[in-house]
Amino acid sequence: MNLPQTAAGANLQQGSEAPAVLQPVPANVFADRAARFERLAVGHALGDWLAFLARLSRIQHDLLKAHPAVPLPSDAARTQAREHGMPVLPANGWQRDPVWRDHLAALADGLQAHAPEALRPVLAGLLTAGETELEVLADGVLRTEYDPAHSARLPFIAAALQVCWTWMAAQPALAGLARLDVHGVCPCCGSLPVSSVIQAGQYTGARYLHCSLCNTEWNLVRANCTSCGETDKVSYRVLEAEGNTTHDTVRAEVCDDCHNYLKQVLRDKDASADPVADDLATLALDILVDEAGYLRSGPNPLFIPGGVTESRTDG
Repeated sequence: MNLPQTAAGANLQQGSEAPAVLQPVPANVFADRAARFERLAVGHALGDWLAFLARLSRIQHDLLKAHPAVPLPSDAARTQAREHGMPVLPANGWQRDPVWRDHLAALADGLQAHAPEALRPVLAGLLTAGETELEVLADGVLRTEYDPAHSARLPFIAAALQVCWTWMAAQPALAGLARLDVHGVCPCCGSLPVSSVIQAGQYTGARYLHCSLCNTEWNLVRANCTSCGETDKVSYRVLEAEGNTTHDTVRAEVCDDCHNYLKQVLRDKDASADPVADDLATLALDILVDEAGYLRSGPNPLFIPGGVTESRTDG
């Protein structure tokens, strides 16, 4: 498998109507992701794992639909965050509601029957773990400080936290957020992006970064590196498929100034493409870009090396 290079694309003219920040849509975000995982799993070398993540995403969808009301930032807190250019629901600092542990229990219980043999003790252990232990693990996930000793547990911790932050980020009270001065972090929760998305439909051609935690998206000019903002040293890498063609829905945007990269998911090529699912279906691209000397600038907390992907799922 080769790694061809393409020139950095010209910055497309984006319509002035494209908002700075897009809130997650609760009815769609996890349901569409689950459907995308299911499609990507067919015939894929990691098909069992992708199908397992489709089940996880469907449970996330059910939990989001039934999510209870939890405290949100007050009007004064939102105003202060806006005035100081800070996220309103900071992952590292917000007093999270303990409902996230209920979500974790529901995920662990719902996945037990579909998990590979090696993961069943992990899921069982999450059901019996103490509150203090789980909160410490959650702190690490939210700071992207992944303890390798718990790598198999952390994707499920992350999935539960994603439900909570997505529910909060989607509330009408949080509408109208502005981009932060630090363009590479989420204006809602301050987390790093999992990937960027080239939009289709109403905002065709606009590039948004997609939050790895709360599923908020925020607009960024296409030619800018998502990490350092450089424009002149940005280029793209793609995976070659059979027949000397290329996979045309995901590419890696690399920067020869900061030597970081982040994947770009092209919804203008396939409107069903998902920034989380398509990222995980193209791990081979990460390997090749990493071997070329670039470092990934944003996490996908559903994939932590040594964790869930180390066990092959059996559907």
